[in-house]
Amino acid sequence: MGEKRNSTRSSADHGGKSSLDKIRSLERRIARLQAMQLKEIARYESTQRSPTEAAAELALTLAINEKSAGRRISMARALIHRLPKTLQAMQRGDLDSHKASKIAGPTASLSHEHVRQVDEIMAGRLDGKTPTQLRRSAAYVVNKVDPDGSAQRAARRRAERRVELAHREDSMASITAYLPAEVAGAAYARIDRLARKSRGADEPRTLDQLRADVFADTVLGKAGNRSAQGPKAEVFVYVDLRTLLEMNDNPAYLAGHGTIPAWIARQLAHDPASTWRRIITDSRTGAPVDVGRKRYRPPRVTDDFVRVRDRECRFPGCHRPSQFGDVDHATAWFRRGHTNARNLIGYCRRHHRLKTAPGWTYQLNHRTQRLTVRTPSGQSYSSVPEPIHDPMIP
Repeated sequence: MGEKRNSTRSSADHGGKSSLDKIRSLERRIARLQAMQLKEIARYESTQRSPTEAAAELALTLAINEKSAGRRISMARALIHRLPKTLQAMQRGDLDSHKASKIAGPTASLSHEHVRQVDEIMAGRLDGKTPTQLRRSAAYVVNKVDPDGSAQRAARRRAERRVELAHREDSMASITAYLPAEVAGAAYARIDRLARKSRGADEPRTLDQLRADVFADTVLGKAGNRSAQGPKAEVFVYVDLRTLLEMNDNPAYLAGHGTIPAWIARQLAHDPASTWRRIITDSRTGAPVDVGRKRYRPPRVTDDFVRVRDRECRFPGCHRPSQFGDVDHATAWFRRGHTNARNLIGYCRRHHRLKTAPGWTYQLNHRTQRLTVRTPSGQSYSSVPEPIHDPMIP
């Protein structure tokens, strides 16, 4: 019976791998077809009198709205005329249109010279990257090749901050705030913390419902609202020591968001009333060297260091900030694993739970800090905490 079960499991694993291989092959084919379609859209748009008319007709042809059609036209134009290497990656099947848009978006305001530099650099950073990783990487490169322009664009965007109301079905509506990333991150972290604090054994509301109620109560200033009280939420800002000293303008990193200009990081780091914790990094290695504590007796020193080091959930492709997740032993404590930074790793709650699901294995290389995750179908994926910034070349 045992041999039969093992045989069945082996057959299922093989079938799963075969299906995943086919899915990957189809994904590459879709990317190549998308490249062909975008080239045709660019050719079509070049024969039209105006982009507005081109978008209107394309929208009718594809049964989409004009805004979506306009985005496709802009994307096609950018790939053909400004991002040839990104287009080549699509033609090879290495990059689909959604991922390509994460490179086209941050480069839209760059000069032709600067965008070609970004295209050249990004061509070597595409393999295995998620859309979020591509967006962050492209934004970082844009900051590097055009720091002055990036700072000016960030300042202009801040002037566009706003709150919007959108009515939905079934007597519901959405409020959207367009804010500087560090403000939005801190606001959400505070709402989340207060919502979690409100949870009790007899609380019927879900965490999402509690967040919504905390948000509404706080904005409306309801009398007796205890959710407006409580500790300040912290958001981590990682900044190169030389940037902090104004010796360079390397972009900083905002946990959960990505790159922010150097001037914003310096402003946050020197603000005595700031709710953001600045993480100073070594200019030579990009690794954290100081966690910027304001408390006299810092609690959970090792726990804090692991969260700062990892920044995000270490599961490959996950970008949930580590400060809101769990810290777990790589080698289990009951297997004589040590409770120290080398053997601790940060996960979001979802991927922490997945670790014990049947067929999933997580393995950490303690020397390189590379985490390798093996799936039930036998596929392996890995992640390594990247330096906060490019190491300084001696």
